[in-house]
Amino acid sequence: MGTKELKTKDKLLALFEENKGVYFSGEEIAEKFSVSRTAVWKAVNRLRSQGYQIDAVPNKGYSLSVDTDILSTQGMGKYLRPICSKLKLHMLPMATSTNAWMRQQAEAGAPEGYAVIANAQTEGRGRQGRRFYSPADTGVYMSLLLRPGKYSPSQSVKLTTMAAVAACEAMEKVSGKSAQIKWVNDIYMDGRKVSGILTEAALGLEDGSLDYVILGIGVNAYPPREGFPAEIRDLAGAVFQQPQDDGKNRLAAEFLNRFMGYYAEEESSDYAKEYQARSLAIGKEVEVLSSVGARKAKALDVDGDCRLVVQYEDGQTEALSSGEIRVRLTQQGGLT
Repeated sequence: MGTKELKTKDKLLALFEENKGVYFSGEEIAEKFSVSRTAVWKAVNRLRSQGYQIDAVPNKGYSLSVDTDILSTQGMGKYLRPICSKLKLHMLPMATSTNAWMRQQAEAGAPEGYAVIANAQTEGRGRQGRRFYSPADTGVYMSLLLRPGKYSPSQSVKLTTMAAVAACEAMEKVSGKSAQIKWVNDIYMDGRKVSGILTEAALGLEDGSLDYVILGIGVNAYPPREGFPAEIRDLAGAVFQQPQDDGKNRLAAEFLNRFMGYYAEEESSDYAKEYQARSLAIGKEVEVLSSVGARKAKALDVDGDCRLVVQYEDGQTEALSSGEIRVRLTQQGGLT
């Protein structure tokens, strides 16, 4: 497909996304984009081949079905607020890993605000090298490039905290259900994990400050058609159980809206309080797992630096950062 045909397809998708359920005649579209009606017909068929349900009615024209829920930059764009105006969105049908793809862009000098969204990942990753199941058409898999010069490496956990709060707020807005955070980077709804966040950083060689940070998030928008794999079937869940109008685009856009708001106003925003209010750990018995073994403790709080404050059985307290440990809630806490 030529460049002009691609541009026509992209323009047509933007028009349809902004006007779902509205019919446009082929002649009207051709005149609007200064192309032939044949070019319009080809663009419509190209979109259909990508899964878009485009209805065609004689004497009315073409219309994008209101039931469509396909991730696209055009679909996300109509929900983005001005705070996201400097973001550059890039859509991939499939990626090995959006974080790995973004690392290549970062090393090549891509600016802050570059975001990649994939419809599927073949090698999606979570913390500790664990796999993040990323099937096609059912989730949102996104990585955002940040260059936070004011942050030290020890402060990078704040970005994960902001992202966790932003994810909860986005899910709550589009689904109407509450979301909670299993410290530090897993999001739960109805007792099941629906999202994971992976923050990866690169340090500057001269002063050891953060050169860039890649903020990756995966969200299970819908249950996979064939179900979750056996190893995560009892743990994994999804934000939606039934098809939604633009569910994935709204989730992705609202996450960016919320996160960029916190990021722009980090010093004055109340994301830490929002994080505390949604914590699954505070007040519960936990196991702190480290290289020397497991220690039982009680989670007391999340402090201003977004560290989990725990008290061990011997009375000793410690503020834990995500780079040092991982936490498993015990059966007493209701989650393992």
